[in-house]
Amino acid sequence: MKKREKLGYLEGFVSIIINILLFILKYWAGIVSGSIALIADAWHTLSDSISSLILIAGVKLSSRKPDKKHTFGHGRWEQISAVFIGFLLAVVAYEFLKGSIEKFFSGESANFGLIAIVVTIISVLVKEGLAQFAFRLWRITGNIALKADGWHHRTDAFSSLLVLVGILLKDFFWWMDSALGVLISLMIFYTVYEIIKESINKLMGESPDEDLILEIKKIISSTSEVHLIPHHFHIHNYGKHNELTFHIKMDGDINVRTGHDMATEIENAIKLKTGIETTIHIEPV
Repeated sequence: MKKREKLGYLEGFVSIIINILLFILKYWAGIVSGSIALIADAWHTLSDSISSLILIAGVKLSSRKPDKKHTFGHGRWEQISAVFIGFLLAVVAYEFLKGSIEKFFSGESANFGLIAIVVTIISVLVKEGLAQFAFRLWRITGNIALKADGWHHRTDAFSSLLVLVGILLKDFFWWMDSALGVLISLMIFYTVYEIIKESINKLMGESPDEDLILEIKKIISSTSEVHLIPHHFHIHNYGKHNELTFHIKMDGDINVRTGHDMATEIENAIKLKTGIETTIHIEPV
């Protein structure tokens, strides 16, 4: 099993275990205090476990080797997993928003106590710790599903922090619990937007960033003594595997074999220095 897969499984299983324990603790505290924000926060935590299950499934599917039908491999399951996690978060956010509005119009307020305060502080610290863990593994592996899972943890930490603020202000504003529920929902919706936008951009294909294009041009300049004009860059993301295509304009008097050899040399240099597979289309100036 490759390191990329091991780290994905590790983050997923650690998240599931810790989130289930936190859900039980927070749900109990929410029932005792009568807080819809704390109960919503508990369900948000449990949804993290489901997103971690999706992450594990995505890691498993994306690790499959290329086959005749999928010659570039199955790496895009990472982006697909991130989209699933995003939709799951959207459902959670909708339920929080609906419950918070209903509680506001019914005039209900929560009876927070010491238990709610202690549980909320524990939740903030644990969930931010899980977020940092997921982000660190994302930076190591580049797996966007890990980033999505990390944001799922962080929104849970933020929502718990808002609940804590509500506890401190409960004596001044009876509607604080409902208002915090709405804020938590809006925060989660924004996170959903960011996660799905990034994942869909990668699935649909996106232009290489300027730093990568600049690096490719430097590699071309250092590899070939002939004046070449690279343009029309496209990058295709397949999780851990990336494919780069671009055109090169060169002297039209160069014969086909020489042009092919020059392109192959550049492709090999790019592979060596960036790890990206490249296909070059040659055009006469």
